[in-house]
Amino acid sequence: MYWGYAVNKKIDSSKKGGSRGFTLLEMMIVIVILGILAGLVAPQLMDEPQKARVVKARIEMENIETALKKFYLDNGYYPSTEQGLKALVSRPSVGRVPKSYPPNGYLNKVPNDPWQGDYIYISPGANSPFELYSYGGDGKEGGSGNNADIKSEGTR
Repeated sequence: MYWGYAVNKKIDSSKKGGSRGFTLLEMMIVIVILGILAGLVAPQLMDEPQKARVVKARIEMENIETALKKFYLDNGYYPSTEQGLKALVSRPSVGRVPKSYPPNGYLNKVPNDPWQGDYIYISPGANSPFELYSYGGDGKEGGSGNNADIKSEGTR
């Protein structure tokens, strides 16, 4: 009996439906679809860092506002514009000197806004005991969109 006949028989893969690769047209369609998807998703992702900066500014302003309220509770007044937010870090030596001031202050340091600008503090404010805001992305008063000023919730 001869068993070797099946081993020597060659199978033609082109006739059996093997892989044939992609045509240029198929590749172009895939590239166009990926381009469309990237065009739809990329603009949404590009705006995320700006939104994160605005959220960070609001959180920092809430923390500063809390420290200002503690200062008020201890002393019966808010720091003046002249004393500024530095009055929350160390006892002011100009203007009204607070009678009750904690040894470590109310904040460890006055943070810069997320665009590395200063937070603006005015006391008394126009319609509130104080105003606290950031000039936003452009570092200038006013602006719109990504450059809009950000005001503390408590000073609106």
